[in-house]
Amino acid sequence: MKKIINTKNAPAPIGPYNQAILTGNTLYISGQIPLDPATGKLIEGDIAKETKQCMENLSAILNEAGMTFENVVKSSIFISDMNQFSEINTVYASYFDAANAPARETVEVANLPKFVNVEISMIAVL
Repeated sequence: MKKIINTKNAPAPIGPYNQAILTGNTLYISGQIPLDPATGKLIEGDIAKETKQCMENLSAILNEAGMTFENVVKSSIFISDMNQFSEINTVYASYFDAANAPARETVEVANLPKFVNVEISMIAVL
């Protein structure tokens, strides 16, 4: 059985999906872009700030499900420019204990929703 997870502290879905689905002890979080849930506006022009907003959106969804970044077992990062990997990685790393960091892939893509520069999704387990 699946449970829909949605919080007003992360951007509302912009399509036919939910912020996250909890099934058993596993939480599948939809990709988060740098959209500020309070204003509905994109954070643009600074990849570190964009990445931080993605991570804050993910944090809000994890919290709604009763979890933290310590529960994350897998991350997927999609970026529009691999030359920004180092800056993205620095922000991303600040949310994890290096010894307990999740599995991850980072992929450069041609375009992302709303033509943002970064999108991050996660899988977490209680």
